[in-house]
Amino acid sequence: MASGLAVRSGCGAEGQRLGLVTQRDRAPGWLLSGVATFVLIPGAGGSAWVWSLVNRRLVEAGHEVIAVDLPGDDETAGLSQYAELVVGVIGSRSEVILVAGSLGGFTAPLVCERVPVRELVLVNAMIPDPGETPRDWWVHTGALDAQAEAARADGYGPFDVETYFLHDVDPDLAAEGEQYQRLEADIAFESVCEFTAWPATVIRVLAGRDDRFFPVGLQRRVARDRLGVEADVLPGGHLLPLVQPQLVVEYLQQTMIRRP
Repeated sequence: MASGLAVRSGCGAEGQRLGLVTQRDRAPGWLLSGVATFVLIPGAGGSAWVWSLVNRRLVEAGHEVIAVDLPGDDETAGLSQYAELVVGVIGSRSEVILVAGSLGGFTAPLVCERVPVRELVLVNAMIPDPGETPRDWWVHTGALDAQAEAARADGYGPFDVETYFLHDVDPDLAAEGEQYQRLEADIAFESVCEFTAWPATVIRVLAGRDDRFFPVGLQRRVARDRLGVEADVLPGGHLLPLVQPQLVVEYLQQTMIRRP
């Protein structure tokens, strides 16, 4: 199985290739006042590049950041392997802030059952029930119907990458990202998300107002029904970390205000 990659500063050519930077092996989050450790999980395809603009801004604000590159195109790697990789890069760190986007929402609860997290933030993410597969999530949540209804209401057509993912992404940035894109292997969509319950910690849900892949109404309903959480909304589509990186960073850092 291909190995995952945790990208930090000093990690060499691979980190530079992905455009990701972090501070080198800092003390664990919360040891220093106002400093947190953020662990970022990508969505389908597993490329950490989707977090690159958020990553850079968090580091500039003084935080430790670990963006995990997952082997999304590996037909032998499913959700349990993804969780194993994320747990491995967290290591002995405690009270990390775990951030998961899109399909990464299925990896997040598996990680939370194995390591302590101070907070979980789901960004335009799938929110699973225990024992659910990503493929079944679409049926159970009515996501396809919600997608079609939003397309009719807003006047755009059936699915294609440009319309549903890149409609509000800067063209130059989209071109830069092409080299990092890979298709998610079927095994992940068939993997059962085996966890007991969502963690008894702060969980926040951030939805893109202009998300065409997971329309905001769908995200609000699923967050409310499955987590008892009201989703927060920012302007932007499904690739919110690329479209509104500064707003996403400001949202993530709101946890600092609530620190006891």
